Amino acid sequence: MTNHIVLFEPLFPANTGNIARTCAGTNTELHLIKPLGFSTDDKHMKRAGLDYWDKVKITYHEDLPSFMKTIPDINRLYIVSKFATHDYTDVDYTGEGDHYFLFGKETTGLPERFMQRYPENAIRIPQNDENIRALNLSNSAAIVIYEALRQQNFPRLARVHRYEFDKLK
Repeated sequence: MTNHIVLFEPLFPANTGNIARTCAGTNTELHLIKPLGFSTDDKHMKRAGLDYWDKVKITYHEDLPSFMKTIPDINRLYIVSKFATHDYTDVDYTGEGDHYFLFGKETTGLPERFMQRYPENAIRIPQNDENIRALNLSNSAAIVIYEALRQQNFPRLARVHRYEFDKLK
């Protein structure tokens, strides 16, 4: 079982860099759906994840339909959206097969027609909609992937690590 974070037309290199760092630390694959709002060799992008880029498996897709053709099981596609009616914690992420978490563009989200085609796949992170339009993209990706990993008992992740100068000793 592999987890995948999928970014639809990401605009800001800092968000994508932060998400790449989360992917490196969680053994999560990253998918970027073009067009991107930045170059992947952009200095801001490198600064956000400089030491981690070689640790992340990144797949680029030309567009949303091209990405959708790669999904082996549509029931393992989770569309993260504030318009969803099911909380992200209501889903069981322990089933066999890969799990794909699709996030929309920072400014406009995912295309409305696409959302209407897959309403049963949509999940929501609870938030106060009166105060904000949406949570930050990299924060949202971290929230969702760690819930999936928690349910999966944090596979291949260190639960304890000791340092020579451990502050808890």
